[in-house]
This record gives sequence, structure tokens and C-alpha cells, in this order.
Amino acid sequence: MRFFIGIDIGTTHTKAIALQSDGFVAATTVAGYEPLTDAPGKHELRPTEVFEAVMTVWRELMLEINSKGLGQPAGIAFSSAMHSLIAIDHRGVPLTNCITWADLRSQPQAEKIKAAGLANDLYHHTGTPVHPMSPLCKLIWLREESPDIFNQAAKFIGIKEYVIYRLTGAWLVDESIASATGLLDIRTRDWYASALKLAGIARDRLSGIVSTGFIHEGIGKDIAAYTGTDANVTLVMGASDGCLANIGSNALEPGDCSITIGTSGAVRVISSEPANDERSRIFNYILDETHYVCGGPLNNGGALVGWYADHFLQNDTRSAGDMEALIAQAATVPAGAEGLLFLPYVRGERAPVWDAGARGAMVGLDHRHTQAHMIRAVIEGINYAVQDIAMAVKETAGAPKHIFVSGGFLKSPQWVQWLADLLGQRLVVTAAADASAMGAAIMGWKAAGLFSDLSAARQFFQPLQAYEPDASNHRILQQYYEVYTGLYNQLQHSFEKLGRLRDPS
Repeated sequence: MRFFIGIDIGTTHTKAIALQSDGFVAATTVAGYEPLTDAPGKHELRPTEVFEAVMTVWRELMLEINSKGLGQPAGIAFSSAMHSLIAIDHRGVPLTNCITWADLRSQPQAEKIKAAGLANDLYHHTGTPVHPMSPLCKLIWLREESPDIFNQAAKFIGIKEYVIYRLTGAWLVDESIASATGLLDIRTRDWYASALKLAGIARDRLSGIVSTGFIHEGIGKDIAAYTGTDANVTLVMGASDGCLANIGSNALEPGDCSITIGTSGAVRVISSEPANDERSRIFNYILDETHYVCGGPLNNGGALVGWYADHFLQNDTRSAGDMEALIAQAATVPAGAEGLLFLPYVRGERAPVWDAGARGAMVGLDHRHTQAHMIRAVIEGINYAVQDIAMAVKETAGAPKHIFVSGGFLKSPQWVQWLADLLGQRLVVTAAADASAMGAAIMGWKAAGLFSDLSAARQFFQPLQAYEPDASNHRILQQYYEVYTGLYNQLQHSFEKLGRLRDPS
């Protein structure tokens, strides 16, 4: 049985899976790394450490595969987190760490673009809302704050491009990753001149654009020897983690919606055309030659539960048992946490408000509320944020017919049930493997000719579990959601004032 390897380069972990042509996941591996967050707004990764993680999961996967006698892979396809930026010198050596999507230091540059009235044009051409996550804003920040590095750089790339370069010696970026930079015109599929001018760079300082199904034959002998892989192996460029999570969770056609809650989270649907939102609430990224993915990401996903437990309960939620204990405690109070709402913008927020200066707020707290109420309010706040994005996607791209869920929150069935209750729709789990790595492997099989249309990838999936909404809880939660939707607008100016008081400079 032939297999394809999918490798997903994430913000905290790199994961790999071996997907057989019959849909069976023969092996999985994972390796982690710690982000650098030692300054306000800073969120970086060491590029060499990420590359080493890729090599580790690849090697360990091949060792497991060899122990099962499955031979060599049909190929390897790649997924990666979006919006990263690395400055590279003429020798291919990083001049900076990898500045990730979570880095907020370019917030002033993003606000200047908005104040100059340029954000709407950029959004409609590039599909990427103006926000500090965007490499466009990061480039302007780097030019203004570190001009020596900016001028010295021969290339500006993302983490996936760095990995591909180390494997092939070529500077290549797939259309999906490129479409999340704020620098690509998603309709012409070429670099957008106005964005390049704003960033202060020429196109020769960016990688060559290739399709998500682009194939490169062969890897270096040293890589082949280390990983135990044939040097002539096929490499498929793949796409971004968000787009591939749709494929890897079985959301393969228009009308299918994918909801992911992991460290962060997202709501996404596949479309044959970009679905522009006049209020710029959602993104539009390229998936492949004929499909786009539109949706919205949230900064404050499962990591928010860990943040609350670590800082207020001195409880380490990295243990699955500890997380389940928190969920069980929250389940002792009713839907709506008896009048307690949590606005979960602790790390600022992307969709639908795109405000890095947004903050969290516990609203409605009174003497009757306990720790259980607060935990439930935090989890429900994350769910409300998901519904907020889902509503923007629905208004722009149409109501979803099917909703498929993925991400780390699947380890807590009670949490998934609460989300189903809130949305009032059936939620379906169809893959146990990491959705983005699964999506990469499926895209690899498509590039290899196993099937010609994405819809045929349904052969890889069987429903594992479905969550039906509770009608009574849905009615209760929708009433609380109506209150939630007004909180940000009511508090926005207070957040701005508090931000100026905290950081007068």
C-alpha cells in the first residue's frame, strides 16, 4: 500500500502523517518548539529550530513506516502556518528570527495604513485584512525599526519557504502562502505593485510563485540519508495550514464549513471565487487552481483556557486530565454561566474586528459567581468569538450546509457539544489525524494523480462522531450571544485609553 507524507509546520509544533491511498493513517509524529516572547508584542521562532523539527518528524515517521514494512513514500507535501516573515541574506542565512502571525509589534504600522485610507484597496486586491499579522505590515515595521537589516536582506520569506530552500536550494512560495502575505493580488495571482511599493521592496526580493500542486523532484543526499528517504522523492509544495485544514477535515466543497479550535482558531469555507466583505471582516486565500478559502481567524482559542488556568488557578492544562477536570468543573453550571460573559480578546483579535489593541473583559460578575462560572464563561467566550466569525462568513459567502470540526478542542467532547448548542447545527468529526497535515497529504495524492478533483477526496473520510445541538441550550446561548455582540463596540474606546495609559510612549 503506497503512502504520502504530509508535514504541517505550525506555530508551536511540526506534525507529520503517513496517509495511505486507501485513507488509512499509517503513522504520525510530532516535535515541538518554544516561541520567543521576551518583549512586548514579540512572537518569534528560530528558523533553524523549526527546520530541525521538520527533519525530526520526517525521520521518526520513516523509522515507524520502515518498521511496518511499507517502503518509500509516493511523495511528501507541506503545510505551514501563514503570515510569517524572515529576512535572508544573499547566502541564504537568516538575518532575523521567524516573526510569526502572533507578533503584534507592527500594530502602529497597521494603524497608519488604515488612517491613510489604504486598507480597503489592499483588502480587496490581496484578500488579507490590514493587521499586524500581515507580512506587509511586518515589512514596514522592519524597514522603520531595523533599516540596516532591511537593506541588507536579499530576500523576505516565510518559514515554509525557508524549509523548502533548505531541501531544494530554490526560493519558492506557493500561491496559498503568498495570498496570506498582503502582497499578492489574489485574482491575477501575481505580486500586487501597490503593496510592494508600500512595503518598499521590489519583486526580486520575494520568492518565485508556484501553484499549490507544484512538484519538485529530489532532495539532497544528506537529507535523504538522515531521513531514510529516497533522494529522488517527489516534493509537493502544498498550501497554508488554514486552507489545508478544510481539506483535512472533509470540508471539500462549497457549502462545507470547517471550524478549527486549537491554540488559536478559525472558521472557513471553500469558494470558487473570493467572497469580498464590504466590512473587511473575513479573509480570502488561495487553495488551488480553482478554489479559494474565505473565513476568519481568532487569536484566542484553546490557548486562552491554558492562560486562565496557568495565571489564575496555577493549573497546568498541558495535561489532558487537568483540562478535562476544568471542563467538568465548568459543566456544573448552566449554559450562559448564570449571567457571566467573557470577551476573549486577551491577545488582541483578528476576525471579525481586526484590532490588535482589543482586550479581554469579564462582564456581569457578581457575588454569586464561582470559579466554575468563570471557567465556563471563558470557554463560552471562545465559542461566541467563533460564532461571530461564522456569522460574518455566512453573510458574505452563504449559510453552510455542513460543519466539520477539527483541532485540539476535540479532546474535550463537552466543549464541542457546547459549540454545537450555540451554533444550533450538527458538528461532524471525520478525521482523527491533524487536519492540516492530513490536508497536505491529500493535496499530495491529488498532485500525484490519484484523483483529479478535491471532492473525490471524500474517499479518505468516514464520520467518526457527530454532535447534535440541544435546542433548549441553543435558545439560552443565543440570548447571551446577542449581548456579547455589543460588548466590543461598547468597550473599544476604553481599551484604547487603557492602552495609552499602560504604554504612554
